[in-house]
Amino acid sequence: MTLLVPFDDSPLSRAALKRASEFAAFMDTEVVALTVIPDDTDYATERGWLTEQTPSTVEAIAARLEEKAHGIAPNARFRYETLDGDDDPVATTTLDVVRKVRQVAHEEEAEILFVGSENAGRVTSPLSSVGNPLSEDAAYDIHIVRHAD
Repeated sequence: MTLLVPFDDSPLSRAALKRASEFAAFMDTEVVALTVIPDDTDYATERGWLTEQTPSTVEAIAARLEEKAHGIAPNARFRYETLDGDDDPVATTTLDVVRKVRQVAHEEEAEILFVGSENAGRVTSPLSSVGNPLSEDAAYDIHIVRHAD
């Protein structure tokens, strides 16, 4: 069994990773922390991925997020994927991220996704939420983390 956690270092994704790690220890299974890094400086800036100490290369961002993920879940396997902006010229970055998470979930044969989202499953959700579209895929179960504490 594989547990997949989309990880962007937000408080909710950190909580989701922690809960997945606790669940994995109980079930003796693997956790994969997945970060999707678009070729979009604004996206990286909004998420706090860029600092004066961190160069804006994909590899530097991935290394920093891997360190953060392992600080929360030392036994998790970290994986990052990139988006080059050519996936779908009319799709939003969020939809491209969702597509990539779904693709990786299938590649990893994930049985459960642990998703940090305040909005998944609600009647309305913001366009920036990956939780709601991910929860629509019946190929895996979803554990939605709505509170970071």
